[in-house]
Amino acid sequence: MTMDGIGQTPMRRYLALSFPFLPVDRLRIARPDLWAAGDGPAVVVETVRGAMRLCSVDADALAIGLAPGMTLADARAREPDLRVFDADPHADQDWLERLCDGCARYTPNAAPDGAAGLMLDISGCGHLWGGDEALAADAAARLERHGLRVRHAIASSPEAAHALARFPGPPAPDEDAAVRRLPVEALGLDAADSVALRRAGLRTVGDLASRPAATLAARFGEEAIDALDALLGRGHRPLAPRRPRAAVRIDRLFAEPIGSTAYALTILEEMAAQAGERLAERGEGGRRFEAVFFRSDGLAFPLRVETSLPVRDAPAILRLMRERIDSLSDPIDPGFGFDMLRLTVPQAEKLAPTQLALEGGEARREDSVAALVDRLSIRAGRARIQRLAPRDSHMPEQAQLALPAVEPRAPESWLERADAAGEPDDPPLRPLHLFDPPQPIEVMAQLPDGPPHRFRWRRGLHDVARYEGPERIAPEWWRAKDGAIAGDGIGRTRDYYRVEDARGRRYWIFRHGLYGAEATHPAWYIHGLFA
Repeated sequence: MTMDGIGQTPMRRYLALSFPFLPVDRLRIARPDLWAAGDGPAVVVETVRGAMRLCSVDADALAIGLAPGMTLADARAREPDLRVFDADPHADQDWLERLCDGCARYTPNAAPDGAAGLMLDISGCGHLWGGDEALAADAAARLERHGLRVRHAIASSPEAAHALARFPGPPAPDEDAAVRRLPVEALGLDAADSVALRRAGLRTVGDLASRPAATLAARFGEEAIDALDALLGRGHRPLAPRRPRAAVRIDRLFAEPIGSTAYALTILEEMAAQAGERLAERGEGGRRFEAVFFRSDGLAFPLRVETSLPVRDAPAILRLMRERIDSLSDPIDPGFGFDMLRLTVPQAEKLAPTQLALEGGEARREDSVAALVDRLSIRAGRARIQRLAPRDSHMPEQAQLALPAVEPRAPESWLERADAAGEPDDPPLRPLHLFDPPQPIEVMAQLPDGPPHRFRWRRGLHDVARYEGPERIAPEWWRAKDGAIAGDGIGRTRDYYRVEDARGRRYWIFRHGLYGAEATHPAWYIHGLFA
Protein backbone atom coordinates (compact mmCIF):
# COMPACT_ATOMS: atom_id res chain seq x y z
CA MET A 1 0.00 0.00 0.00
CA THR A 2 1.36 3.41 -0.92
CA MET A 3 1.97 6.03 1.72
CA ASP A 4 1.45 9.77 1.51
CA GLY A 5 4.53 10.26 3.69
CA ILE A 6 6.38 8.86 6.65
CA GLY A 7 4.06 8.52 9.62
CA GLN A 8 0.99 9.52 7.63
CA THR A 9 -2.19 7.55 6.98
CA PRO A 10 -1.93 5.03 4.11
CA MET A 11 -3.50 6.27 0.89
CA ARG A 12 -6.90 4.83 0.13
CA ARG A 13 -7.48 3.19 -3.23
CA TYR A 14 -10.92 2.80 -4.80
CA LEU A 15 -11.93 0.78 -7.83
CA ALA A 16 -15.00 1.95 -9.73
CA LEU A 17 -16.79 -0.48 -12.05
CA SER A 18 -19.24 1.11 -14.47
CA PHE A 19 -21.76 -0.84 -16.57
CA PRO A 20 -22.90 1.55 -19.32
CA PHE A 21 -25.34 -0.96 -20.85
CA LEU A 22 -26.47 -2.80 -17.72
CA PRO A 23 -30.25 -3.18 -18.47
CA VAL A 24 -29.67 -4.59 -21.96
CA ASP A 25 -26.75 -6.76 -20.84
CA ARG A 26 -28.91 -8.18 -18.06
CA LEU A 27 -31.59 -9.15 -20.56
CA ARG A 28 -29.01 -10.77 -22.85
CA ILE A 29 -27.73 -12.91 -19.98
CA ALA A 30 -30.95 -13.65 -18.10
CA ARG A 31 -33.25 -14.00 -21.14
CA PRO A 32 -31.26 -15.49 -24.03
CA ASP A 33 -34.54 -16.57 -25.66
CA LEU A 34 -35.27 -12.92 -26.48
CA TRP A 35 -32.25 -12.85 -28.80
CA ALA A 36 -32.91 -16.08 -30.68
CA ALA A 37 -34.05 -14.28 -33.84
CA GLY A 38 -30.72 -12.49 -34.23
CA ASP A 39 -28.89 -9.46 -32.97
CA GLY A 40 -29.40 -5.77 -33.51
CA PRO A 41 -29.77 -2.41 -31.76
CA ALA A 42 -31.72 -2.70 -28.52
CA VAL A 43 -33.15 -0.08 -26.17
CA VAL A 44 -35.00 -0.02 -22.86
CA VAL A 45 -37.90 2.41 -22.57
CA GLU A 46 -40.00 3.92 -19.79
CA THR A 47 -42.98 6.27 -19.68
CA VAL A 48 -42.05 9.87 -18.84
CA ARG A 49 -44.94 12.37 -18.69
CA GLY A 50 -47.09 10.27 -20.98
CA ALA A 51 -44.40 9.70 -23.62
CA MET A 52 -42.25 6.61 -24.18
CA ARG A 53 -38.60 7.59 -23.86
CA LEU A 54 -35.34 5.70 -24.00
CA CYS A 55 -33.77 5.19 -20.58
CA SER A 56 -30.96 2.86 -21.66
CA VAL A 57 -29.39 1.73 -24.95
CA ASP A 58 -26.82 -0.84 -26.01
CA ALA A 59 -23.58 -0.25 -27.89
CA ASP A 60 -25.17 -0.83 -31.33
CA ALA A 61 -27.93 1.70 -30.64
CA LEU A 62 -25.41 4.19 -29.34
CA ALA A 63 -23.33 3.80 -32.51
CA ILE A 64 -26.23 4.90 -34.73
CA GLY A 65 -26.94 8.01 -32.65
CA LEU A 66 -29.58 6.81 -30.20
CA ALA A 67 -29.22 8.07 -26.65
CA PRO A 68 -31.17 8.02 -23.36
CA GLY A 69 -33.86 10.69 -23.22
CA MET A 70 -34.86 10.34 -26.87
CA THR A 71 -38.51 9.53 -27.61
CA LEU A 72 -39.29 6.06 -28.88
CA ALA A 73 -40.97 7.51 -31.97
CA ASP A 74 -37.79 9.36 -32.99
CA ALA A 75 -35.70 6.27 -32.33
CA ARG A 76 -37.96 4.08 -34.52
CA ALA A 77 -37.84 6.67 -37.28
CA ARG A 78 -34.06 6.33 -37.29
CA GLU A 79 -34.00 2.53 -36.87
CA PRO A 80 -37.25 0.71 -37.79
CA ASP A 81 -35.92 -2.72 -36.70
CA LEU A 82 -35.16 -1.55 -33.18
CA ARG A 83 -35.53 -4.04 -30.34
CA VAL A 84 -37.57 -2.46 -27.55
CA PHE A 85 -37.86 -3.70 -23.96
CA ASP A 86 -39.71 -2.30 -20.96
CA ALA A 87 -37.64 -0.93 -18.10
CA ASP A 88 -37.45 -3.03 -14.93
CA PRO A 89 -35.42 -1.01 -12.40
CA HIS A 90 -36.07 -3.50 -9.58
CA ALA A 91 -34.59 -6.37 -11.60
CA ASP A 92 -31.64 -4.18 -12.57
CA GLN A 93 -31.02 -3.28 -8.92
CA ASP A 94 -31.24 -6.92 -7.87
CA TRP A 95 -28.75 -7.86 -10.59
CA LEU A 96 -26.38 -5.08 -9.49
CA GLU A 97 -26.54 -6.26 -5.87
CA ARG A 98 -25.69 -9.80 -6.96
CA LEU A 99 -22.69 -8.45 -8.85
CA CYS A 100 -21.73 -6.51 -5.72
CA ASP A 101 -21.88 -9.70 -3.67
CA GLY A 102 -19.67 -11.38 -6.27
CA CYS A 103 -17.06 -8.64 -5.91
CA ALA A 104 -16.68 -9.57 -2.26
CA ARG A 105 -13.97 -11.96 -3.48
CA TYR A 106 -11.75 -8.89 -3.95
CA THR A 107 -12.63 -6.79 -0.91
CA PRO A 108 -15.17 -6.86 1.92
CA ASN A 109 -15.89 -3.15 1.32
CA ALA A 110 -18.00 -3.15 -1.82
CA ALA A 111 -21.13 -1.10 -2.45
CA PRO A 112 -23.45 -0.21 -5.36
CA ASP A 113 -22.48 3.06 -7.01
CA GLY A 114 -25.57 4.61 -8.51
CA ALA A 115 -27.92 2.62 -10.74
CA ALA A 116 -25.23 1.09 -12.97
CA GLY A 117 -21.96 0.85 -11.10
CA LEU A 118 -20.02 -0.61 -8.19
CA MET A 119 -17.46 0.96 -5.87
CA LEU A 120 -14.79 -1.20 -4.22
CA ASP A 121 -12.42 -0.07 -1.50
CA ILE A 122 -9.34 -2.09 -2.47
CA SER A 123 -6.95 -0.47 0.00
CA GLY A 124 -4.56 -3.18 1.19
CA CYS A 125 -6.07 -5.82 -1.13
CA GLY A 126 -4.01 -5.32 -4.29
CA HIS A 127 -0.97 -7.33 -3.13
CA LEU A 128 -3.11 -10.49 -3.06
CA TRP A 129 -3.63 -10.16 -6.81
CA GLY A 130 -0.27 -8.80 -7.86
CA GLY A 131 -1.14 -5.12 -7.54
CA ASP A 132 -4.15 -2.83 -7.83
CA GLU A 133 -4.11 -2.84 -11.62
CA ALA A 134 -3.97 -6.65 -11.72
CA LEU A 135 -6.94 -6.81 -9.33
CA ALA A 136 -8.93 -4.39 -11.50
CA ALA A 137 -8.05 -6.32 -14.66
CA ASP A 138 -9.15 -9.60 -13.11
CA ALA A 139 -12.48 -8.12 -11.97
CA ALA A 140 -13.17 -6.58 -15.39
CA ALA A 141 -12.19 -9.76 -17.27
CA ARG A 142 -14.40 -11.92 -15.06
CA LEU A 143 -17.42 -9.68 -15.65
CA GLU A 144 -16.76 -9.45 -19.40
CA ARG A 145 -16.62 -13.25 -19.65
CA HIS A 146 -20.07 -13.24 -18.12
CA GLY A 147 -21.31 -10.99 -20.95
CA LEU A 148 -21.21 -7.57 -19.31
CA ARG A 149 -19.61 -4.50 -20.83
CA VAL A 150 -17.62 -2.80 -18.07
CA ARG A 151 -15.39 0.22 -17.61
CA HIS A 152 -13.11 0.57 -14.61
CA ALA A 153 -10.85 3.14 -13.00
CA ILE A 154 -8.74 3.38 -9.84
CA ALA A 155 -8.36 6.57 -7.82
CA SER A 156 -7.69 7.79 -4.30
CA SER A 157 -11.32 8.87 -3.72
CA PRO A 158 -14.67 7.33 -4.67
CA GLU A 159 -15.75 10.46 -6.54
CA ALA A 160 -12.62 10.53 -8.71
CA ALA A 161 -12.85 6.81 -9.49
CA HIS A 162 -16.55 7.21 -10.33
CA ALA A 163 -15.87 10.08 -12.74
CA LEU A 164 -12.84 8.45 -14.42
CA ALA A 165 -14.80 5.24 -15.05
CA ARG A 166 -17.74 7.06 -16.65
CA PHE A 167 -15.71 9.55 -18.69
CA PRO A 168 -12.79 7.55 -20.11
CA GLY A 169 -10.09 9.40 -22.00
CA PRO A 170 -6.50 9.12 -23.19
CA PRO A 171 -3.80 8.05 -20.73
CA ALA A 172 -2.59 10.71 -18.30
CA PRO A 173 0.72 10.94 -16.42
CA ASP A 174 -0.99 10.81 -13.01
CA GLU A 175 -4.36 10.85 -11.31
CA ASP A 176 -4.47 14.62 -10.85
CA ALA A 177 -3.90 15.22 -14.55
CA ALA A 178 -6.54 12.64 -15.48
CA VAL A 179 -9.09 14.30 -13.20
CA ARG A 180 -8.35 17.82 -14.45
CA ARG A 181 -8.99 16.91 -18.11
CA LEU A 182 -12.47 15.51 -17.28
CA PRO A 183 -15.46 17.45 -18.67
CA VAL A 184 -17.55 19.53 -16.30
CA GLU A 185 -20.35 16.93 -16.58
CA ALA A 186 -18.15 14.71 -14.37
CA LEU A 187 -19.03 16.95 -11.42
CA GLY A 188 -22.51 15.39 -11.33
CA LEU A 189 -24.34 18.73 -11.31
CA ASP A 190 -27.69 19.42 -12.93
CA ALA A 191 -27.78 19.64 -16.71
CA ALA A 192 -28.60 23.36 -16.51
CA ASP A 193 -25.54 24.01 -14.32
CA SER A 194 -23.29 22.09 -16.73
CA VAL A 195 -24.61 24.17 -19.66
CA ALA A 196 -24.03 27.37 -17.68
CA LEU A 197 -20.44 26.34 -16.93
CA ARG A 198 -19.74 25.66 -20.60
CA ARG A 199 -21.27 28.97 -21.64
CA ALA A 200 -18.93 30.66 -19.17
CA GLY A 201 -15.97 29.04 -20.95
CA LEU A 202 -15.35 26.43 -18.24
CA ARG A 203 -15.27 23.11 -20.10
CA THR A 204 -13.06 20.93 -17.93
CA VAL A 205 -12.46 20.30 -14.25
CA GLY A 206 -9.05 21.94 -14.65
CA ASP A 207 -10.72 25.11 -15.86
CA LEU A 208 -12.77 25.28 -12.67
CA ALA A 209 -9.78 24.43 -10.46
CA SER A 210 -7.88 27.42 -11.84
CA ARG A 211 -10.63 29.87 -10.80
CA PRO A 212 -11.06 31.34 -7.30
CA ALA A 213 -13.44 29.26 -5.20
CA ALA A 214 -15.33 32.32 -3.93
CA THR A 215 -16.10 33.45 -7.48
CA LEU A 216 -17.37 30.01 -8.50
CA ALA A 217 -19.50 29.68 -5.34
CA ALA A 218 -21.09 33.09 -5.88
CA ARG A 219 -22.08 32.24 -9.45
CA PHE A 220 -22.71 28.48 -9.43
CA GLY A 221 -23.38 27.66 -5.76
CA GLU A 222 -21.62 25.71 -3.03
CA GLU A 223 -22.56 22.39 -4.69
CA ALA A 224 -20.11 23.03 -7.50
CA ILE A 225 -17.29 23.75 -5.03
CA ASP A 226 -18.07 20.62 -2.99
CA ALA A 227 -18.11 18.44 -6.12
CA LEU A 228 -14.83 19.98 -7.32
CA ASP A 229 -13.12 19.40 -3.96
CA ALA A 230 -14.27 15.77 -3.93
CA LEU A 231 -12.88 15.12 -7.42
CA LEU A 232 -9.55 16.72 -6.55
CA GLY A 233 -9.21 14.65 -3.37
CA ARG A 234 -9.71 17.51 -0.93
CA GLY A 235 -12.52 15.68 0.81
CA HIS A 236 -14.80 12.79 -0.01
CA ARG A 237 -17.67 10.84 1.48
CA PRO A 238 -16.94 7.57 3.31
CA LEU A 239 -17.89 4.38 1.51
CA ALA A 240 -20.80 2.49 3.10
CA PRO A 241 -20.25 -1.20 2.22
CA ARG A 242 -23.24 -3.32 1.31
CA ARG A 243 -22.20 -5.96 3.85
CA PRO A 244 -21.15 -4.89 7.37
CA ARG A 245 -17.97 -6.28 8.87
CA ALA A 246 -18.62 -9.82 10.09
CA ALA A 247 -17.63 -11.17 13.49
CA VAL A 248 -16.24 -14.32 11.84
CA ARG A 249 -15.34 -14.90 8.20
CA ILE A 250 -14.01 -18.07 6.61
CA ASP A 251 -13.07 -18.41 2.93
CA ARG A 252 -12.38 -21.54 0.94
CA LEU A 253 -10.75 -21.25 -2.50
CA PHE A 254 -10.68 -24.06 -5.08
CA ALA A 255 -7.99 -24.60 -7.68
CA GLU A 256 -10.64 -26.11 -9.96
CA PRO A 257 -14.29 -24.98 -9.80
CA ILE A 258 -16.65 -27.51 -8.23
CA GLY A 259 -19.84 -28.20 -10.15
CA SER A 260 -21.90 -29.91 -7.45
CA THR A 261 -24.01 -28.02 -4.94
CA ALA A 262 -24.13 -31.10 -2.70
CA TYR A 263 -20.34 -31.24 -2.50
CA ALA A 264 -20.26 -27.49 -1.84
CA LEU A 265 -22.57 -28.05 1.14
CA THR A 266 -20.22 -30.72 2.48
CA ILE A 267 -17.39 -28.19 2.38
CA LEU A 268 -19.69 -25.63 3.97
CA GLU A 269 -20.29 -27.94 6.95
CA GLU A 270 -16.54 -28.12 7.54
CA MET A 271 -16.40 -24.32 7.41
CA ALA A 272 -19.30 -24.12 9.87
CA ALA A 273 -17.40 -26.35 12.30
CA GLN A 274 -14.37 -24.08 11.97
CA ALA A 275 -16.56 -21.01 12.58
CA GLY A 276 -18.01 -22.73 15.66
CA GLU A 277 -14.51 -23.25 17.07
CA ARG A 278 -13.70 -19.56 16.63
CA LEU A 279 -16.97 -18.57 18.29
CA ALA A 280 -16.32 -20.98 21.17
CA GLU A 281 -12.94 -19.37 21.79
CA ARG A 282 -14.71 -16.06 22.23
CA GLY A 283 -17.55 -17.51 24.30
CA GLU A 284 -20.09 -16.51 21.64
CA GLY A 285 -22.68 -18.03 19.37
CA GLY A 286 -23.96 -16.86 16.01
CA ARG A 287 -27.39 -15.34 15.57
CA ARG A 288 -27.04 -14.80 11.83
CA PHE A 289 -25.09 -16.82 9.28
CA GLU A 290 -24.45 -16.06 5.64
CA ALA A 291 -22.93 -18.39 3.05
CA VAL A 292 -21.93 -17.03 -0.35
CA PHE A 293 -21.37 -19.35 -3.33
CA PHE A 294 -19.05 -17.53 -5.76
CA ARG A 295 -19.47 -18.76 -9.31
CA SER A 296 -16.53 -18.68 -11.70
CA ASP A 297 -18.38 -16.29 -14.04
CA GLY A 298 -18.60 -13.56 -11.39
CA LEU A 299 -22.09 -14.09 -9.97
CA ALA A 300 -22.63 -14.89 -6.31
CA PHE A 301 -25.47 -16.72 -4.57
CA PRO A 302 -25.88 -15.64 -0.93
CA LEU A 303 -27.80 -17.75 1.60
CA ARG A 304 -28.81 -16.16 4.91
CA VAL A 305 -30.28 -17.85 7.97
CA GLU A 306 -31.17 -16.48 11.40
CA THR A 307 -31.60 -18.20 14.73
CA SER A 308 -33.72 -17.17 17.70
CA LEU A 309 -30.91 -18.16 20.11
CA PRO A 310 -27.12 -18.06 19.69
CA VAL A 311 -25.76 -21.32 18.21
CA ARG A 312 -22.39 -22.65 17.06
CA ASP A 313 -23.32 -26.26 16.25
CA ALA A 314 -22.22 -27.05 12.67
CA PRO A 315 -24.94 -29.68 11.92
CA ALA A 316 -27.64 -27.28 13.14
CA ILE A 317 -26.27 -24.48 10.96
CA LEU A 318 -26.09 -26.70 7.89
CA ARG A 319 -29.60 -28.03 8.55
CA LEU A 320 -30.93 -24.46 8.39
CA MET A 321 -28.92 -23.84 5.21
CA ARG A 322 -30.48 -26.88 3.57
CA GLU A 323 -33.92 -25.70 4.63
CA ARG A 324 -33.17 -22.35 3.00
CA ILE A 325 -32.07 -24.02 -0.23
CA ASP A 326 -35.23 -26.17 -0.29
CA SER A 327 -37.39 -23.06 0.13
CA LEU A 328 -35.80 -21.20 -2.80
CA SER A 329 -38.05 -20.69 -5.81
CA ASP A 330 -34.95 -20.44 -8.02
CA PRO A 331 -32.46 -23.19 -7.09
CA ILE A 332 -28.75 -22.51 -6.94
CA ASP A 333 -27.23 -23.15 -10.35
CA PRO A 334 -23.49 -23.96 -10.18
CA GLY A 335 -23.08 -23.07 -13.88
CA PHE A 336 -19.41 -23.60 -14.73
CA GLY A 337 -18.71 -24.27 -11.07
CA PHE A 338 -18.03 -22.53 -7.77
CA ASP A 339 -14.44 -21.37 -7.33
CA MET A 340 -14.91 -19.91 -3.84
CA LEU A 341 -17.09 -20.35 -0.76
CA ARG A 342 -17.43 -17.85 2.06
CA LEU A 343 -19.13 -18.28 5.43
CA THR A 344 -19.63 -15.23 7.62
CA VAL A 345 -21.24 -14.62 11.00
CA PRO A 346 -22.51 -11.01 10.80
CA GLN A 347 -24.10 -11.13 14.25
CA ALA A 348 -22.82 -12.94 17.32
CA GLU A 349 -23.88 -12.89 20.97
CA LYS A 350 -22.58 -14.29 24.22
CA LEU A 351 -23.27 -18.00 24.64
CA ALA A 352 -22.55 -19.47 28.07
CA PRO A 353 -21.76 -23.19 28.51
CA THR A 354 -24.89 -25.28 29.05
CA GLN A 355 -25.50 -28.02 31.61
CA LEU A 356 -26.68 -31.29 30.07
CA ALA A 357 -29.56 -33.19 31.70
CA LEU A 358 -28.56 -36.03 34.01
CA GLU A 359 -31.03 -38.51 32.48
CA GLY A 360 -29.23 -38.91 29.18
CA GLY A 361 -27.89 -35.58 28.05
CA GLU A 362 -30.94 -34.20 26.27
CA ALA A 363 -30.82 -30.60 25.16
CA ARG A 364 -32.76 -27.98 27.03
CA ARG A 365 -36.41 -27.61 26.13
CA GLU A 366 -35.79 -23.95 25.31
CA ASP A 367 -33.19 -24.95 22.71
CA SER A 368 -35.57 -27.48 21.14
CA VAL A 369 -38.32 -24.90 20.82
CA ALA A 370 -35.86 -22.37 19.38
CA ALA A 371 -34.68 -24.90 16.77
CA LEU A 372 -38.30 -25.56 15.77
CA VAL A 373 -38.97 -21.82 15.46
CA ASP A 374 -35.88 -21.41 13.28
CA ARG A 375 -36.95 -24.16 10.87
CA LEU A 376 -40.51 -22.89 10.64
CA SER A 377 -39.30 -19.33 10.03
CA ILE A 378 -37.20 -20.51 7.11
CA ARG A 379 -39.94 -22.67 5.60
CA ALA A 380 -42.87 -20.29 6.02
CA GLY A 381 -41.01 -16.98 5.82
CA ARG A 382 -39.27 -14.73 8.31
CA ALA A 383 -42.38 -12.62 9.06
CA ARG A 384 -44.83 -15.54 9.31
CA ILE A 385 -43.69 -16.88 12.69
CA GLN A 386 -44.09 -14.07 15.19
CA ARG A 387 -43.77 -13.35 18.89
CA LEU A 388 -45.29 -10.60 21.00
CA ALA A 389 -42.91 -8.01 22.42
CA PRO A 390 -43.89 -5.48 25.12
CA ARG A 391 -44.25 -1.86 24.05
CA ASP A 392 -44.03 1.31 26.10
CA SER A 393 -47.76 1.96 26.28
CA HIS A 394 -50.49 1.21 28.83
CA MET A 395 -53.21 1.06 26.15
CA PRO A 396 -54.03 -2.66 25.79
CA GLU A 397 -54.13 -2.76 21.97
CA GLN A 398 -50.79 -0.94 21.81
CA ALA A 399 -48.98 -2.62 24.68
CA GLN A 400 -47.66 -5.44 22.47
CA LEU A 401 -45.97 -5.51 19.11
CA ALA A 402 -45.83 -8.53 16.78
CA LEU A 403 -42.23 -9.14 15.66
CA PRO A 404 -40.53 -11.98 13.76
CA ALA A 405 -39.70 -14.72 16.24
CA VAL A 406 -36.05 -14.86 15.15
CA GLU A 407 -35.36 -11.21 15.99
CA PRO A 408 -33.27 -10.53 19.12
CA ARG A 409 -35.26 -10.11 22.31
CA ALA A 410 -34.77 -7.24 24.72
CA PRO A 411 -33.14 -8.39 27.97
CA GLU A 412 -35.39 -8.70 31.02
CA SER A 413 -34.81 -9.67 34.62
CA TRP A 414 -36.34 -12.82 36.02
CA LEU A 415 -37.85 -10.74 38.84
CA GLU A 416 -39.94 -8.76 36.35
CA ARG A 417 -41.02 -11.98 34.70
CA ALA A 418 -42.05 -13.49 38.06
CA ASP A 419 -44.02 -10.40 39.02
CA ALA A 420 -45.87 -10.43 35.70
CA ALA A 421 -46.76 -14.08 36.01
CA GLY A 422 -48.36 -13.77 39.47
CA GLU A 423 -49.50 -16.74 41.54
CA PRO A 424 -50.16 -20.03 39.69
CA ASP A 425 -53.86 -20.11 40.64
CA ASP A 426 -54.60 -16.48 39.74
CA PRO A 427 -56.59 -15.83 36.56
CA PRO A 428 -54.64 -14.01 33.83
CA LEU A 429 -54.76 -10.24 33.93
CA ARG A 430 -54.90 -9.96 30.16
CA PRO A 431 -56.69 -12.16 27.62
CA LEU A 432 -54.84 -14.40 25.20
CA HIS A 433 -56.64 -12.92 22.19
CA LEU A 434 -57.23 -9.21 21.58
CA PHE A 435 -59.59 -7.76 18.98
CA ASP A 436 -58.14 -4.97 16.87
CA PRO A 437 -60.15 -2.82 16.87
CA PRO A 438 -62.37 -3.64 19.85
CA GLN A 439 -65.84 -4.84 18.85
CA PRO A 440 -68.94 -2.93 19.98
CA ILE A 441 -71.49 -4.69 22.21
CA GLU A 442 -74.84 -3.84 23.82
CA VAL A 443 -74.68 -3.92 27.62
CA MET A 444 -77.21 -3.75 30.41
CA ALA A 445 -75.55 -2.04 33.38
CA GLN A 446 -76.53 0.20 36.26
CA LEU A 447 -75.83 3.90 35.76
CA PRO A 448 -73.59 5.76 36.17
CA ASP A 449 -70.68 3.34 36.59
CA GLY A 450 -72.15 -0.01 37.57
CA PRO A 451 -70.79 -3.37 36.40
CA PRO A 452 -72.30 -5.19 33.39
CA HIS A 453 -75.16 -7.62 34.07
CA ARG A 454 -75.93 -8.77 30.53
CA PHE A 455 -74.48 -8.04 27.10
CA ARG A 456 -75.23 -8.90 23.49
CA TRP A 457 -72.39 -9.75 21.11
CA ARG A 458 -72.65 -11.18 17.60
CA ARG A 459 -76.41 -11.70 18.02
CA GLY A 460 -75.81 -13.81 21.14
CA LEU A 461 -77.07 -12.86 24.59
CA HIS A 462 -74.70 -13.46 27.53
CA ASP A 463 -75.70 -13.29 31.19
CA VAL A 464 -72.85 -12.25 33.46
CA ALA A 465 -72.35 -14.76 36.28
CA ARG A 466 -69.13 -13.31 37.73
CA TYR A 467 -67.17 -10.17 37.16
CA GLU A 468 -64.03 -8.46 38.44
CA GLY A 469 -63.27 -4.77 38.07
CA PRO A 470 -63.28 -2.10 37.11
CA GLU A 471 -59.68 -1.52 36.04
CA ARG A 472 -59.56 2.09 34.93
CA ILE A 473 -57.16 2.98 32.08
CA ALA A 474 -56.85 6.62 31.12
CA PRO A 475 -56.08 7.69 27.54
CA GLU A 476 -52.59 8.69 26.47
CA TRP A 477 -53.16 12.44 26.38
CA TRP A 478 -49.64 13.04 25.00
CA ARG A 479 -50.55 11.00 21.89
CA ALA A 480 -53.50 12.74 20.32
CA LYS A 481 -55.29 9.80 18.71
CA ASP A 482 -53.77 6.62 20.11
CA GLY A 483 -56.69 6.08 22.49
CA ALA A 484 -59.44 6.86 19.98
CA ILE A 485 -61.91 4.24 18.81
CA ALA A 486 -64.07 4.66 15.69
CA GLY A 487 -63.55 8.42 15.44
CA ASP A 488 -64.06 9.25 19.11
CA GLY A 489 -61.49 12.04 19.01
CA ILE A 490 -58.55 12.08 21.38
CA GLY A 491 -59.72 9.01 23.32
CA ARG A 492 -61.66 8.48 26.53
CA THR A 493 -61.21 6.78 29.86
CA ARG A 494 -61.85 3.03 29.85
CA ASP A 495 -63.26 0.93 32.69
CA TYR A 496 -62.32 -2.72 32.07
CA TYR A 497 -64.12 -5.75 33.53
CA ARG A 498 -63.17 -9.41 33.47
CA VAL A 499 -66.51 -11.19 33.21
CA GLU A 500 -67.68 -14.81 33.03
CA ASP A 501 -71.02 -15.72 31.54
CA ALA A 502 -73.40 -18.47 32.65
CA ARG A 503 -71.65 -21.02 30.39
CA GLY A 504 -68.22 -20.33 31.88
CA ARG A 505 -66.85 -18.32 28.97
CA ARG A 506 -64.67 -15.37 29.97
CA TYR A 507 -64.46 -12.00 28.25
CA TRP A 508 -62.65 -8.71 28.67
CA ILE A 509 -65.03 -5.78 28.15
CA PHE A 510 -64.85 -2.08 28.90
CA ARG A 511 -67.02 1.00 29.14
CA HIS A 512 -65.63 3.77 26.90
CA GLY A 513 -65.93 7.16 28.56
CA LEU A 514 -66.96 8.51 31.94
CA TYR A 515 -70.71 9.01 32.25
CA GLY A 516 -71.60 12.70 32.10
CA ALA A 517 -67.99 13.93 31.97
CA GLU A 518 -66.80 12.37 28.69
CA ALA A 519 -69.95 10.87 27.17
CA THR A 520 -73.70 11.19 27.58
CA HIS A 521 -74.22 7.52 26.74
CA PRO A 522 -70.90 5.65 27.09
CA ALA A 523 -70.38 2.86 24.58
CA TRP A 524 -69.28 -0.66 25.52
CA TYR A 525 -66.76 -2.83 23.72
CA ILE A 526 -65.42 -6.35 23.97
CA HIS A 527 -61.63 -6.23 23.72
CA GLY A 528 -60.47 -9.81 24.24
CA LEU A 529 -61.18 -13.45 25.06
CA PHE A 530 -59.68 -15.53 27.85
CA ALA A 531 -58.85 -19.20 27.34
